[in-house]
Amino acid sequence: MYYFSTLMNISQSVADFFSSLSYATIFTFIILLINFVLAIGMIFWERKSAQSVWAWLFVLFFIPIIGFILYVLFGRTIYNKEIFKISEEDKIGLESLVTEQLEDIKMDKLTLPSEEAKKHRKLIHMLLNNNQSFITSNNKVETFYETTEFFDQMIHDIENAKDHIHFQFYIFRLDSLGQRIYDALLKKQKEGVDVKILYDDMGSRTLKLRNFKELRDYGGKVEAFFPSRLSLINPRMNNRNHRKNIVIDGKIAYTGGTNVGEEYIGLSKKFGYWRDTHIRVQGNAVKSLQLRFMLDWNSHATRDNLKHHPRYFPEIPVVGDTTMQIAASGPDEEWEQIKYGYLKMIYSAKKSIYIQSPYFIPDQSMREAIKIALLSGVEVNIMIPPFPDHPFVYWGTYHNVGELAMIGASVYIYERGFLHQKVMIIDDEVVSIGSCNMDNRSYALNFEVNAFIFDEKEAIKNRLQFEKDALHSRILSPEVYQSRSKWIKFKEAIANLIAPIL
Repeated sequence: MYYFSTLMNISQSVADFFSSLSYATIFTFIILLINFVLAIGMIFWERKSAQSVWAWLFVLFFIPIIGFILYVLFGRTIYNKEIFKISEEDKIGLESLVTEQLEDIKMDKLTLPSEEAKKHRKLIHMLLNNNQSFITSNNKVETFYETTEFFDQMIHDIENAKDHIHFQFYIFRLDSLGQRIYDALLKKQKEGVDVKILYDDMGSRTLKLRNFKELRDYGGKVEAFFPSRLSLINPRMNNRNHRKNIVIDGKIAYTGGTNVGEEYIGLSKKFGYWRDTHIRVQGNAVKSLQLRFMLDWNSHATRDNLKHHPRYFPEIPVVGDTTMQIAASGPDEEWEQIKYGYLKMIYSAKKSIYIQSPYFIPDQSMREAIKIALLSGVEVNIMIPPFPDHPFVYWGTYHNVGELAMIGASVYIYERGFLHQKVMIIDDEVVSIGSCNMDNRSYALNFEVNAFIFDEKEAIKNRLQFEKDALHSRILSPEVYQSRSKWIKFKEAIANLIAPIL
């Protein structure tokens, strides 16, 4: 009876305590309690770097209510490793091909036609550990540095499609450019060509499935990646499909950094001229991009899964001699494949490294790799945009390139317009072009895809384009960086503090 009475007294004291508090205080207490639980889960169960954990702890406990909302929207980790399903037939065939190539390269029996591929066989070996990154060498690559030329050629290829068009973009706006592309896709669907469109629900948040009603009425298929369950909140908005791929008839493919919208052809007053890079591929590398689309599509299109069929993987004649691999990465993968590709390129460089990226917030491993390259006498050149499209990200970028400029990197601020391509070149031998920015979000949170090209001609072509872009750039010298204002230093400090979660 004594214990019961004591328990009742404690319960009454707790009730009196909470009744004396305001609703706002109680609400804040509950949020802090939830944040504490989230912090425990983040520390012990989530796959985050120590820097990212500390940044999130700072946000959760110093701005608890806003921090809770930010974490729910941007901080959660995907645990499902089977997001992208593949048929047993494809899985067996793909694993067999990759295993064979891995064994051959280990035994020095894999035929690598180009000298660049032979020299960088360790990079090829590393990328092969991702089961989609088989090596191909019969490819023809056409690189577009002017977005209007890219879209004109893409629409031309769409208009000449005979069997199917697989169309995937992070951002797809139905403005004048988007409508032009949609009209071309609709026309082909009416002619009997099988059209499938996959767009990211957050990147293309102005789009709704109803916008594609006519195409769907004629049998076309449209899906949104990680669609919102609520009208204003998407609990999976932290993990977006940032890929931009097109496959036409299984014979032509496109991949790179360009999205679909008027700003990407220089029609935005805010951004002006838009500088981006996209590639058109013919050859067996198309099969890898086709497979990537099928995996992305099947992760959401449960009513219309794409199955292995000869129409999607036709025999492709020898059209070129470029050796390349397609590497994909995302939060579902065990390894940060594209980041590792970048790192291996940096460590392999003997003479020069060229990097162009709109966002340059590399993690510690990437920063140290570049510093080691600089201190080893490797020429490092980095180019970034002249102004932000995401303020915190930009000032984090400015801080990082400024730090590298101080120890010898040549840093260029592109001034002709907005610079958006994601390109890395080393030693006029290897070039990587794709959707992956040089930041933590691209490495670990978003779904990305890059082409790693082992070809002197392609590497030199992209290095020369960098030099052309440099003519429209100003140099961020150590003296200029040191003379920056206190206000810029403050913005850099804040951006640097939260960089692990940007």
